[in-house]
Order: sequence, then C-alpha cells, then structure tokens
Amino acid sequence: MIRFDSIAAATPDRAVLTAGFAALNRQLETGDRAGALAAWDRARRDFETWSALVHLRFAQNTADPEAKAAREYADALAPEAADLETQFKRRLLSLPDRAGLEREAGAHAVRLWETDVTAFDPAIKPDLEEESRLSARYSELLASASLSIGGQTVNLAGLAPFAEDPDRATRHEAERVRWSFFEANGPELDSLYDSLVRLRHGMARKLGFSTYTPFGYRRMRRVDYGPEDVARYREQVVTHVVPLVARLLEQRRAEHGWDKVRYWDEALIDPAGNPKPAGGHDFLVAKARTMFDAMHPKLGAFFRDMEGGGFLDLKNRPGKSGGGFCTSFPSAGMPFIFANFTGTHHDIGVFTHEMGHAFQNHMSKDQPNADYLWPTMEAAEIHSMSLEFLTWPYMGLLVGDAAADRFRRMHMIGALAFLPYGVCVDHFQHEVYANPTASPAERHAMWRRLEQHYMPWTDHGDLAWPAMGGRWQAKPHIYGSPFYYIDYTLAQCCALQFWSRARRDPAAALGAYVELCAKGGSAPFQDLARSAGLISPFAKGALADVAREAEAFLAG
Repeated sequence: MIRFDSIAAATPDRAVLTAGFAALNRQLETGDRAGALAAWDRARRDFETWSALVHLRFAQNTADPEAKAAREYADALAPEAADLETQFKRRLLSLPDRAGLEREAGAHAVRLWETDVTAFDPAIKPDLEEESRLSARYSELLASASLSIGGQTVNLAGLAPFAEDPDRATRHEAERVRWSFFEANGPELDSLYDSLVRLRHGMARKLGFSTYTPFGYRRMRRVDYGPEDVARYREQVVTHVVPLVARLLEQRRAEHGWDKVRYWDEALIDPAGNPKPAGGHDFLVAKARTMFDAMHPKLGAFFRDMEGGGFLDLKNRPGKSGGGFCTSFPSAGMPFIFANFTGTHHDIGVFTHEMGHAFQNHMSKDQPNADYLWPTMEAAEIHSMSLEFLTWPYMGLLVGDAAADRFRRMHMIGALAFLPYGVCVDHFQHEVYANPTASPAERHAMWRRLEQHYMPWTDHGDLAWPAMGGRWQAKPHIYGSPFYYIDYTLAQCCALQFWSRARRDPAAALGAYVELCAKGGSAPFQDLARSAGLISPFAKGALADVAREAEAFLAG
C-alpha cells in the first residue's frame, strides 16, 4: 500500500526543466520519437506530483508561511514550465509523420496539443504568475474568516449547520453573518476580480483573441463544443428546470407555512429538518468503507487504500481552505480527497462527489499518457456527480434507515435547484468577459439581472450584500477557474441519466460507470458520454427527459 506521507517530489527549477526538454529534443533529432514521448510522460507526471503536493499543503493551512512561499514559487515556475512544454508540443506537431504521432501518442492527445499551443505564448508568462497570485489571495481571504454565531467561532464552512437549521431565525442569522463578512471585504473582493478580469482580457488580446471567452474555452481544452452550445443549454434549463424548481419551492413554502420563501429558507429542504450523517467523521468514514465494499469490489479495495494510506483530509479546521476537491500524484498513481466536514448532509455530498473523481483517476492511472489521466472537467464531473446518485441504495448506512428516503428526496431537489444557479454562474462570466471594462457596480448589476432570469424566486430580504448583487463573490470558481462551472450542470444531466438507469438495473448502471471511469480522458466530453450510453446534454430533449423523470420521482 502506498502511503501519502511517503510521497516526495524533488523541487524543480528552470535550469533542470530546460535541461530535461533539451534531452527530449535530442531524442527527437535521433528519430526516437517513441522514447521521447515516454520520457516526457514520466517528466510530466513527476512535475504534476510536485505541483499537486505544494498546492495541497497550502490549502491544508493557508496561514503557514512556508506553504505559502512554496506555492508562490510553484506559481512562478508554472509559466516557465508551460513555455517549455508548449515549445515541445509545437515541435511534435511540426513533425511530418502525423499519423505515426497519433498512433504513438493518441489522436485525442494530439488534438489537445493543437488546442494548447494556441493558448500560450511567452508574452503572457508574467500574467499567468500574477493570475495565480490573485487567485491565491482570494483563497487566503476567505480562509481567514473568523465568524461568531451561536456562542461559537467558526469559519465560512462552519456556518453550514446554522444555515440549514430548522429554526428560521438561526438560518437568517447564519446568512447575516456570512454576508456581513463579504460586505466588509467587498472592496478587496471587487478589486481582486477587477484585476483578474482585466488581466485575463489582456492575455487574450496578446494571443490574438478579441475577448477572453474563446481563449478561456481553449484553456479548458474544450474541443467538441463552444459558447453557442452552452447558451442553448442554459435556455433549456430555463425552459425545463426553472419552472419545476419554482413549483418545488412553492410546495416547500406551503409545507413550512412561510409567508414566502426567503433566501435563508432555500437551504432547508426537508420539513422535518435536512437529514444529516448519523455520526461524525470517524463514523462516516467507517460506514463509507462498508458501503463501497458492498457496491463494487474495485470501489471497496480502492477506498481502503485511500483510507489506509492517509489520502483523506476531511475535517474542517481554522486556516484550512474552504470547499472540497480531489487532486492526484500521478508519479505515485494515487489521488487525494480534501474536504471540510461540518456535520451536515453536505459531508455526504462532497465525500461521494470527490470519491467519484478519485476513483476515476485511480481507474485511469495506467492510461498511456498524462493527458488521459483526467478528462476535461465537464466529463470529470460525470464521475463525481454520478457517484452521488449511485450510492443512493446505501444511504441508510450513512444517515440511518429511517432518514434514507428523506435524504434521497432532498438530494434530488437540491440537484435540480442547483441547475439554475449553475447556469447563472456561467452566464455571468460570459457577460463579464464580454465587457471587461465594466465597473464593480456594473458587474453586481449583471448578476442581479441574471439571478432574476434564472432564479426568479430569490428574495434576499434584508441581506444587503447579496441583494445588491454580490452573491457571486462567494463562488471560488468565478475567481480562480473561469468558465469552470457550466461543467457541473452538464455533468448533472449525465448523472441523472445514470440515476435513471440505476433505478431499472443497478448492476448494469454501476458497471457502465466503472468502465467510463477507466477511460479517463482518452476522448472528448461528448464521445465519453456516448461511450457510456449517455445522451449529450446538448442533444435536444436530454435535459427535458431527466427533469420529467425526476419530477415524477418526487411526486411519487
């Protein structure tokens, strides 16, 4: 068994990287393309392992000066590494035997490289370093939150139990405390984002793009769809999901006897109180072990390796970065799950979600090149969001048998309600980057208008900051990962298809899921979806069909 604490990676520098690529080029000059590709793949895995370790340690303690300094060094070196790698990709693409290159490296990898070389130029190296610095500052700022509520001091993640408390006044207080933090830090949050938008627009112009959007899509390696497809998908959400969520919210209002649904009411889905794990961290990990053993032998064995090897960091603590993610150390062939348990149903959601990412990465660790270890992000989210649904038969282990049906209903309602919010985040970013000189006030107005289009039920009441359009500032993806949010909504459409299939034939659905995980990133998004028997979310009727079945399930 590999242990996390045994993984080490030498810290590279530009001289070492330059020498490595010089050796690769000499191999090409001697005609040893296959050898050069194999050596490059090993080098990429080593570099990515080092980078992942550095960024994970910073996330684990954003207040650690050594971890911060290491991240700053990595962020400064990354553009240099990207420059050398892009030069090597251009060299490979210039070789006359394209068919031979595709046989040895993979046709999809070559297509990805063709995209990559249009998204980098040495002229933007200082901009990339500054982008990383600004994104890290956003993470530090949010991680620094020290908030008082209910006689306790918590961070932003620690507000979660209060935000869905059955007592309405407690929920309101949680949101008041949350948004008071954002209001107090509003000037810096506005300034950070303004700098990021202008910086990204400037990079795009240096590379010959009129705006950041086409450049951003290339950075995301989207090779089989574009902004027009995404815009049509967003409107499918408006047509088929927004009215359904509005009906569900009206039912909830009536069940609770509220005069109207306020923003602080939306998190309380179950009239009896949202089901939550039947125990704390140790309980949940132990029950997950039983659950994954029962689901599939490969899932069970993998989870035991994750747990036994120390590849889980799930407890919330001061200074720890918020949210959850999965990273990996490709030279060791193991992923790592990072989360912040808060004692709410979100613990189950983030745990099963990130476990989906981790299992996919584990299943595809033997793919022939580093480009295939992860798929592009909308495909990667199929694995994570689908596992959330595929674990449904075992929810009794985690929340208790009496609450399992309530949990499943809550999860489905939350999954549907997420879609309008997810596409709103995406549409907002498209408008922001189409208008890069907009003022902070104009950006807040953009969000306010789009929020009413996608979530017309939203009523912030006396919460001044979100009421004036500042809600988007709590979403880290908007700052650090531009255009990475529609991915979740596209994957949700696919995950709901897995849920539908699992209702009819659980074993077949899980088998198809495992096979999809093993494919890694060996094909673009829509091809991967089709290979698993899924209908592309861009196909007419795909979203309407799953929304209709979900509504029927909730009505039953």
